[in-house]
Amino acid sequence: MKENALVDYASQLGHFAKFFVAMPRVVLDRGMLIISIDIDVGNKELGLVNRGKNDRNVNNQLSEFSVGAVEELALPMFLDLFEKFDHPVTFAVRGQWLDYPNVVLDRLLSTSVQHDLAGHGYFHTRFDELSSEEAHNELKKVRAAMKRHCKFPTSFIFPKNRVAHLDLLPMYGFRSYRARGGIRRDGLYITNRGQLWDIHPSLYISDRTSYILTKILDLCLSRRLPFHIWFHLWNFGNTRDSIQKKLTSYFQPILQYARLKALEGTLSIETMSSAVKAVKVSE
Repeated sequence: MKENALVDYASQLGHFAKFFVAMPRVVLDRGMLIISIDIDVGNKELGLVNRGKNDRNVNNQLSEFSVGAVEELALPMFLDLFEKFDHPVTFAVRGQWLDYPNVVLDRLLSTSVQHDLAGHGYFHTRFDELSSEEAHNELKKVRAAMKRHCKFPTSFIFPKNRVAHLDLLPMYGFRSYRARGGIRRDGLYITNRGQLWDIHPSLYISDRTSYILTKILDLCLSRRLPFHIWFHLWNFGNTRDSIQKKLTSYFQPILQYARLKALEGTLSIETMSSAVKAVKVSE
């Protein structure tokens, strides 16, 4: 555990140093915070429906059932916190989950906050392993599943962050996507890619990421840059107590700080979808 924490700390220092010396690619009216959250399964029922045959597409160590069980527990808790601060985020929603609704999905769809629901594949299959025809079929099924819930997604987050078939996204109404991240790829920018906008990832956070997050956000505030953090619901524990501990000790202070800066007028809180509109206005 200590070794993992040191690795995370070194990664965050590396990110901060990289961002500090990098020349800005885009300058906004003020700093921007974007949070995107991947919901890879949605509920444990899908693990039973797919009989374990889809496990490798979701997680290298955990089964679909296990991931779905954690997400089913964690999502309402995160929604409660976001509602407390009226903080909108982008949720990457897998299409198949929408065809197996339950109370957790109902909770997400009925929240009072204007969250952005992004496409996340239908079976959570890697797009770089799909043919063009197969990718078309996935996107068609995602669009149909979301339309049944009166949602028309404009953001797309690739399963396992394997970006491919970008040319197909605009055909299904998508206008933005999250590119693949990593220490060498992460950045503080949003870029136009023809008909699409790359809402670029800045930092992947886990349960050990708490050292210099606000320092990076402060850097974005002073230079008027976008800061896009993302994570999975299963990154922060698998019991109610462990998740609540992280929500209280880690997420609540971050959201409080972001809310304060938003009230001061130095930060805008955006989803991937609303970030596109905000960037267009600032151009």
